[in-house]
Amino acid sequence: MVKIFIGNLSQKTTSDELRSLFSQYGKIAECSIVKNFGFVHMDNKAEAEEAIRNLHHYMLNDQPLNVELSHGKSKGSTKLYVGNIGCTNQELRAKFEEFGAVVECDIVKNYAFVHMERMEDAVEAINQLNNTAFKGELLGWA
Repeated sequence: MVKIFIGNLSQKTTSDELRSLFSQYGKIAECSIVKNFGFVHMDNKAEAEEAIRNLHHYMLNDQPLNVELSHGKSKGSTKLYVGNIGCTNQELRAKFEEFGAVVECDIVKNYAFVHMERMEDAVEAINQLNNTAFKGELLGWA
């Protein structure tokens, strides 16, 4: 799995547009937008590299895209989907850090992905936080 960072996105850009654009180069496992940047996860490294070569500075919704390999540290981490988010990225990260090291935390609309360094900490966070109120919303997992 290869994670690609896409920067300089227009406010008009949708995840469906990104998915369509990148799927020309290979299979997309995941696609998300956070404010003016996004991430696309592709299954094949060669296809991801081809997409990066061809789409860096590509004009989408009148904005030149910044496309590069993601330098995040989520490799080997445990990824959690958290639904019904009503807080900031920093608040969510702080809440999960009560249970262990958080490698990455991305809010996408009203849900988020939290990557925790240790699976045991992620399991403990799920057990303690599932269906609990946080910042006026009931957290949940799918």
